[in-house]
Amino acid sequence: MFNFVKIRANISKFRTMTNKHDIMWFDSLDSTNDEAARRIYDIDNLSVLSALKQSEGRGQKGNSWSSDPGENLTFSVVLKYALTLPESLKPGLLMPLKATDQFAVSEAASLAVVDLLSEYGIQAKIKWPNDIYVSGKKICGILIEHAVRGENLIHSIVGIGLNVNQSKFDPALPNPTSMILCCTDKDVAQSFDIRDCLEKFITIFSGYVNRYLHSNGGLRNLRRMYLNQMWRIDKETCFIDNQSGMQFKGIIRGISDTGLLKLEKGKGELIEFAFKEISYIL
Repeated sequence: MFNFVKIRANISKFRTMTNKHDIMWFDSLDSTNDEAARRIYDIDNLSVLSALKQSEGRGQKGNSWSSDPGENLTFSVVLKYALTLPESLKPGLLMPLKATDQFAVSEAASLAVVDLLSEYGIQAKIKWPNDIYVSGKKICGILIEHAVRGENLIHSIVGIGLNVNQSKFDPALPNPTSMILCCTDKDVAQSFDIRDCLEKFITIFSGYVNRYLHSNGGLRNLRRMYLNQMWRIDKETCFIDNQSGMQFKGIIRGISDTGLLKLEKGKGELIEFAFKEISYIL
């Protein structure tokens, strides 16, 4: 059973206040997403929780997220939405966002990671739905959990694991990489400051959120930018059908309005898949 008192005893007293964001640093947590959920009513929109060590970090499809303590970034960002337009005039809440548009949060987070890496000279792509790849290797995973009321989102917890300074990985992991491994100028980048990286990310991510995370044309622009950064788009890729176990080839042609993957199979036939329905064969 989770020992909340023990975890709280490990909380670091160090807290970084940026110009716009409150970044809370923890020595150790079970999961930054879980901690954000426990504190959801006490923390503000765009609050950030980052842990030097996670004991139960989670990835997509229920997979665990492994990270050497202090070497990488494992953090969560909280987004809080107004339920009505008048309510959105209150400070501290984002514009209302329909539950059917929730993939836009994934798009904003993925693009922000790509932009962050670009600032360090690392060119990355987004492997649908929201893994970040560099030269065919995974550098970042994103797990987003939403709360819904009626037709709208109440809040989103955006959990991100970004490999920064780790240079050796568990051999069982299929294709990991990190910023330090991707950096071409080894003399300049002996190591990265993870706190500096996080502050830069939040600045970039909040820009996407405030500029594009609304239905007033912003979602359309966000989708266009996401597709421009999509890994293997318009290229034949191998997949496995998770229900039948059958392997097949398809050409990625984009995503649907709700974030389903559009694949062209056979003679121009377009089929849409949800994330858990298929897997990439790497």
